[in-house]
Amino acid sequence: MLQVTRLPAARLVGAAALSVASLALSAAHPAAAAGPHLPTAAAAPGAPAADHLTITVRDAGAGADGTYELSCGPAGGTHPDPEGACAVVERDTRWGQDAFAPVPEGSLCTMQYGGPATAHVTGTWAGRPVDVTYDRRDGCEISRWDRMVPLLPEVGAPGRQ
Repeated sequence: MLQVTRLPAARLVGAAALSVASLALSAAHPAAAAGPHLPTAAAAPGAPAADHLTITVRDAGAGADGTYELSCGPAGGTHPDPEGACAVVERDTRWGQDAFAPVPEGSLCTMQYGGPATAHVTGTWAGRPVDVTYDRRDGCEISRWDRMVPLLPEVGAPGRQ
């Protein structure tokens, strides 16, 4: 014969209440979200934007070379396409992942040369420091660069315009 007591039922009800409370708290706190980067507080008037990048491009061609400032939230700065640049970085921003990650070690990359263009990106994104270099020395690096257009300028194959 099975005997039911009040103690297990009380534990079950207590555990259910705790689970509901935990879900409500995590849904109410933006930092608990596992989705795209969301600012957790509005910047004070006159304070610099939380997401600020400096992009230095070399050997990408006339009109593309130079140093550009980019602020996001709201988009602005000297970058030629601040809205597009912010959107492309935001698109790749995920909780626990680096939007500026290098090509993983041991990757098999095609042996193709995408030209002499280089870019150096520094600053802060999603509260984390950024100091990353891009080039076009092989297929993996070309793809990595192209995923960041328009943050980085669109660069065609050498000899083609």
